Amino acid sequence: MAGQSRKWMILVATIWIQAFTGTNFDFSAYSSQLKRVLGVSQIQLNYLATASDLGKALGWSSGLALMYLPLSAVMFIAAVMGLVGYGLQWLLMQRIIFLPYFAVFLLCLLAGLSITWFNTVCFVLCIKNFPSNRPLALSLTISFNGVSAALYNLAANALNPSSSALYLLLNAIIPLITSFAALIPILRQPPLEPLSPDGIKRDQLLFVVLNSLAVVTGIYLLFVHSSDKVTARFLLVGAIFLLVLPLGIPGVTYARKWFRDTIYSTFELKHSGFILVDADDLELHKQLLSREGSLANGLSYSVDGNNESNDQSTISWQRSSASDEGCVENVIGRDQLFMLGEEHNAPKLLKRCDFWLYYLAYFCGGTIGLVYSNNLGQIAQSLGHTSMTSKLITFYSSFSFFGRLLSAAPDFIRLKLYFARTGWLAIALLPTPIAFFVLAATGSYKALEAGTAMIGLSSGFIFAAAVSITSELFGPNSVGVNHNILITNIPIGSLLYGFLAAFVYDSSAGSSTNGMAEPVVCMGRKCYFTTFIWWGCISLLGFASSLLLFLRTRHAYQQFEQRRRATMLD
Repeated sequence: MAGQSRKWMILVATIWIQAFTGTNFDFSAYSSQLKRVLGVSQIQLNYLATASDLGKALGWSSGLALMYLPLSAVMFIAAVMGLVGYGLQWLLMQRIIFLPYFAVFLLCLLAGLSITWFNTVCFVLCIKNFPSNRPLALSLTISFNGVSAALYNLAANALNPSSSALYLLLNAIIPLITSFAALIPILRQPPLEPLSPDGIKRDQLLFVVLNSLAVVTGIYLLFVHSSDKVTARFLLVGAIFLLVLPLGIPGVTYARKWFRDTIYSTFELKHSGFILVDADDLELHKQLLSREGSLANGLSYSVDGNNESNDQSTISWQRSSASDEGCVENVIGRDQLFMLGEEHNAPKLLKRCDFWLYYLAYFCGGTIGLVYSNNLGQIAQSLGHTSMTSKLITFYSSFSFFGRLLSAAPDFIRLKLYFARTGWLAIALLPTPIAFFVLAATGSYKALEAGTAMIGLSSGFIFAAAVSITSELFGPNSVGVNHNILITNIPIGSLLYGFLAAFVYDSSAGSSTNGMAEPVVCMGRKCYFTTFIWWGCISLLGFASSLLLFLRTRHAYQQFEQRRRATMLD
């Protein structure tokens, strides 16, 4: 049981790392002041946001580092990169040092790279210590990355609510402190031990508890907000308590064993109708298998000779039907994916029509939501809501967190309601275009809050669900390479969408700078009206792409689920 206790401490350490290293989400809190200090246009400011996202495209370097360095060393290298990247920007904002624009660009790139290194550390810890419940561990920890901006907002309000430069100092120091806090659990990783079916069921019950606690944490961060320094300090203490509370999970692990061996056995009456746990709940938790195990079951059927012939006949039937039923069926049936879990190397992946539909859905959905969060400071300022910027950042952060948590819902409800994960992706994309058209229609603060919440919820779901979708559609063993190919859309989208927003902003302002090298601030709905219309239309394209992807893959998901259930009945 000591090994089981230590792995839960590692999960809590991973939650801490994720919660305090999503430092790119608070960019809009200090971007306006950074723009003034550098004396740059909105387009040049957009390039700095793109640099941070570009760092994510270099995330492969963390995997290379892990080949030669221990996990703890990679974590501290990430912390030092963040310390340098954000720390020097803070010195610049305080006018202690002077840096040229290109140097600031490189610092943003370094800061963005540090985030991917932290993410790699967390992924490795979850995969290594929770092989039987890997998807549940990943979805839970990734979710906490979405609350980073809300936590940093609380910390900034507790220290100095009037200083936006303080965010940079916190971004530099807190991840380093978190790394020291997580060091002991990482160094004391337990040896890998296979779990019994009862052990897997016990772990899944604990994940239900942790997800429930995560929901409470998200609600707390959403509804508690104060610009008063004293009140903010109490609220910050409450948030830290909720993050420390999961440390009780190792104690729960021990207590369950003691309770079962001593107390529960006293109440157990054979042939009586008295039970301590509802039978339906037991059955539900019994069936909550990991996606990895499900994929393994699906693939084991695909190599069977009889099933191979059945698959081939199914493919032939689908193709012949497509040729007879018109243009729409041809679009859906052409080069269709008929089996989940088939491994795709990079050349094969890039030839897949389904991959490019998936790429387009992500590019026009999750990425556009990220760019919106980067521009949130200027959007609030242009609409006359500058004082509410920190609250809007908290809104986006909290709803992004809820969206990430919701990405695990298909695994919990699959026995009651099974739906292809690509279908959930299409549903998750729908709020984004609605939000942008609402923002274009009115400049009221309530509309800005509602739009920010919908975009955060949508993009958070997409970010968290993407790893599982990539694994299911294009193979679990190739997910590392394939997912890195997928997220190349983030820096591309950040550049293109951000440039569009910045160009419209500067054009609406009349000129990028005045004669004193001070950037002109655009005020009014005109600053982002055209941008919102464009972004709404683009996100509609992403929704259409995800809907077509769902229609092309739902047969594969149905076949996969039928095989999985048949295997469980054997």
